[in-house]
Amino acid sequence: MVRRIFIFLLILAVISGVIHELRTSALQAYCFSKMAAKIRVRVVPGKSPSIEFPKAGPYDTRLGYVELPTFLRNLDAAGYNIEEQACFSPFLLQYTQAGFYPAYREKSQAGLRIEDRSGHFIYATAYPEHIFSDYSQIPDIIAKILLYIENRELLDTRYPFKNPAVEWKRLAAAALEIGIRAVDSSRNVPGGSTLATQIEKFRHSSQGLTLSVTDKFQQMVSASMRAYLDGPETLKARYGILCDFINSMPLGAITGHGEVMGLGDGLYAWYGADFSETICLLAERPSKLTGSAAKARAAALKEVVSLFVAQRRPSYFLSEDPAVLEAKTNSYLRLLAQAGIITPGERDAAIVAPVVIQERVAAPGTESFLSRKALNAIRVQLLHLLDVDRLYRLDRFDLSVTSTVDQSVQQEMTSLLKSFSDPSTARKKGLYGYHLLGDGDPSNIVYSLTLYERSEGANLMRLQTDTLDQPLNINSGTKLELGSSAKFRTLATYLEIIAALHEQYHSLSRAELAAVEVDAADHLSRWVISFLSRAGDRELSAMLTAAMQRRYSASPHEQFFTGGGVHTFSNFDDRDDTRIFSVQDAFNQSINLVFIRLMRDIAQYYKYQIPGVRQLLSDAKAPGRHNYLAKFADQEGRIFLQRFYRKYAGKPFGEAFDILLEGMRKNPKNLAAVFRYIKPEAGLDEFTTFLAGHLKNGQGVGGTLSGLFEKSAPDAYSLVDLGYITRIHPLELWTLAYLNRHPDARQGEVIQNSAAERQEVYTWLFKTSRKNKQDVRIRALLEEEAFSEIFSEWKRLKYPFNSLVPSYATAIGSSADRPDSLAELVGIVLNKGRWYPTFQIQALSFGEKTPYETRLTYQKSQGEQVMHPEVAEELRQALSGVVENGTAQRIRSAFLLSDGTSLAIGGKTGTGDNRHNIYSSGGQLISSKAINRTAVFVFFIGDRFYGVVTAYVDGQDADDYTFTSGLAVQLLKAAAPKLMPLLTAGGPQRPR
Repeated sequence: MVRRIFIFLLILAVISGVIHELRTSALQAYCFSKMAAKIRVRVVPGKSPSIEFPKAGPYDTRLGYVELPTFLRNLDAAGYNIEEQACFSPFLLQYTQAGFYPAYREKSQAGLRIEDRSGHFIYATAYPEHIFSDYSQIPDIIAKILLYIENRELLDTRYPFKNPAVEWKRLAAAALEIGIRAVDSSRNVPGGSTLATQIEKFRHSSQGLTLSVTDKFQQMVSASMRAYLDGPETLKARYGILCDFINSMPLGAITGHGEVMGLGDGLYAWYGADFSETICLLAERPSKLTGSAAKARAAALKEVVSLFVAQRRPSYFLSEDPAVLEAKTNSYLRLLAQAGIITPGERDAAIVAPVVIQERVAAPGTESFLSRKALNAIRVQLLHLLDVDRLYRLDRFDLSVTSTVDQSVQQEMTSLLKSFSDPSTARKKGLYGYHLLGDGDPSNIVYSLTLYERSEGANLMRLQTDTLDQPLNINSGTKLELGSSAKFRTLATYLEIIAALHEQYHSLSRAELAAVEVDAADHLSRWVISFLSRAGDRELSAMLTAAMQRRYSASPHEQFFTGGGVHTFSNFDDRDDTRIFSVQDAFNQSINLVFIRLMRDIAQYYKYQIPGVRQLLSDAKAPGRHNYLAKFADQEGRIFLQRFYRKYAGKPFGEAFDILLEGMRKNPKNLAAVFRYIKPEAGLDEFTTFLAGHLKNGQGVGGTLSGLFEKSAPDAYSLVDLGYITRIHPLELWTLAYLNRHPDARQGEVIQNSAAERQEVYTWLFKTSRKNKQDVRIRALLEEEAFSEIFSEWKRLKYPFNSLVPSYATAIGSSADRPDSLAELVGIVLNKGRWYPTFQIQALSFGEKTPYETRLTYQKSQGEQVMHPEVAEELRQALSGVVENGTAQRIRSAFLLSDGTSLAIGGKTGTGDNRHNIYSSGGQLISSKAINRTAVFVFFIGDRFYGVVTAYVDGQDADDYTFTSGLAVQLLKAAAPKLMPLLTAGGPQRPR
């Protein structure tokens, strides 16, 4: 008997203990708080020895935590080092590796923040936008409604140690329903989740869903651990849970806004409601409101209840079937009235309140792009650095960025450039006058200015602005003909060749130099050998200075075979036509014909670097000639095929055939040959019908149609002979014949399947009796190879595009450029021939005050020596000469220092007049249509700063302007006073 009583008492004690624990959570509070105390994160210098990033979860994905390992690898490759990173305590590491979510005070609101070099914010996003910063801001009725619908015991003050992750009654009811569902599959099972576990689910579980028992266990443990972070008492944490849920519950997505999170953004996105106004209405006692205010409060109440209902299935309720949401909302309003949370009057007013769900969010007014150019450049660079596809995603990351931009100067320069669009301001700033605006309207011109600063191991963007009120950035997002600025790249290539030849020959004696064989057309190699043979000072710097004094004629009265044809060029000022200039003077004054001839010498140098080229050109039987001719036949054949394909593709065959025959002399022999070649499958009847349609009464057949049909068999003529007798290009015949057999063929297929025919139609070219015609074509290909080498040199010096026009006209701008790429070349010059990466972002900080906190800064680069230092110094002197004695003299003393001296300045001007010209067969100009006009000045100031200023007019408006690069120079001169504080902030610089 005693034993039974003991067992009974023991069972009773256990039951009592369990009941007590279920009510109070005292044991859980003790255990979880002890474990939570071991969850610690500290930030350590360098890369963390102990960190675990999340693998999934909508919240962790949205804020960028999931992709952080990828971001860090990308940033490391881009030259950024981890300066500081969070380090997990041993228990936290084990805990997260076991699959649980790190317990910390999560952010209800986060987003991209960008500050300038001085720490002033220039951009900040916050998602969700409308939140409650703490529980005290939540109107009492909103809290009561949510608790009634979702978690009624959450704020029970009788149990200070209560675990908010579990509501035992609700969990038991859900378990019972699951058991019943095993028998009755149609049974609907209510959820057993508390607000705490729901937050864990939609923030951290894969897809925001509970997909297994394991998921539920992870959510409950993680929520419990988070609740006890501050010790065993949880009331404060429970208030925080309520606030977090309201701020971050998922509410689907809507056009014009994207993902919707939290009550505040839900009210705005789905109902167009003002969050602050809604909160004020619901914070008032209903008895105090009458008329329209009472109706507004009833509508606000209904909207809030509907969103608490909708968060369970947001896409269904808000997008697919709003009528169901209306019914459920009204049902809950009745239940809330029964529970005494709202009055019957509030219930009735809310039920009848008209609430309309929006289909899209109206786009807010956007800020002018003029004030966002540098900012947009930074955001675009962030996309590239992180390899993220959309600004939408980027703006939602928990990321703080310190940029290199000086915001105060940026704003001043934006205002200044914008003011130049006003004629009166432009006149005050000296933008009118000789070779400046003339009679043009300044409001149609886009002005742009970009400035960089050299720093240790990097170049930093300090400002980038323009007056184009569009997302396009003309500094980096355009391909512009910038005219004579190309002479800067040409001069750099020229001096680099001189430096390479110096390295090759400077150690040879005069006798050894005399024995070197150089072709007479390779003027640069011959000059270097001559210089070294007679020079007392053989140092590279001396040779480069002498190379700048080499002289060229500026005469335009010469024809140049380049770009596959014969061309002539002109100077800007015809008074220069009879003069002879040194390279330095030609660079100062931007003389076109000197640089055309200089580019010819450059191309000739590279041409004679090709092995065997002398024999190739002198010997008609040289083995390499056939390969060059075959290459020419292939290239030119492709051009013709592309033209013929565009002519006939997509047209009905009959229409295409008629087009072919329009220019042909229609005699029976020609017609028969063409028809049989193009339609070899056609029979005699179709052939007869065809001829009858194109000849009058069979005139000129000279025999039976069947005889002509047989004589004109598809293989009766070679493709070359067929072209000869019909006077139609053989490849045009072949193209139409191919399209007859393959009407859906794409251009690539046509070209791929015509390789043999392209060679066949040029058989005449392979005969050695035609050496002169062969030489013309071989020289064109050799020029292409030479320009391929020139392109490699330009690319090494950061030319932005993937090809050059193989023509001497590239020296005066025909291959186009980008303003910021020209500036990058000036940066190489200032850095003594060494290229350093350009940064717009100094530092990045991910997940501040989270377990994933990581701060990175750009790494000082060793750079890359892409130019001889002596060449860089010579180019710097040349750029200075343009300001001292050339086309940019107007800015010579613009940057005055307090001691009366001025900062050293150099640069290169360029004017691009891009036109579409139409000529007659006799070579006379019929019409000329402007495409755009540009003026550019790429410059350096002092020892540290460099950049580019551009003026640009697009389209036919360009015909109204005659401005030159002097306009760009004058712009920089006008900007000088506002730039001086930035230019002198870092200490003394080189004066003139």
